[in-house]
Amino acid sequence: GVSVPGDVALVGYDDIEFAAAAAVPLTSVRQPAFRMGRTAAELLIEETGEEADAHRHRRIVLQPELVVRDSTFAVAGRPGRGA
Repeated sequence: GVSVPGDVALVGYDDIEFAAAAAVPLTSVRQPAFRMGRTAAELLIEETGEEADAHRHRRIVLQPELVVRDSTFAVAGRPGRGA
C-alpha cells in the first residue's frame, strides 16, 4: 500500500537496463563504466610497463550522473509528471 514516489522515493545505483523499464521507472546513479574501464587499463599498463619504476600511484575520481525518473519525481511537494 505504499505509493512510489508519493509516499517514498527510491533511488538505485548503476542504472541497470531494468531501471528505466520498471513499472515505476527508477531514478538511478549512473557510473561512467567505459571511462572507468579505460582508466583502470591505462593505470595497469603504466604500473606494469617499461617505465614501471617511475610510476606513481594516483587517485582518480570519476563523476557519476544522477538519472532522474518517476520514482523520485513527485517528492518534496512537486507534482508528478502527469500533473
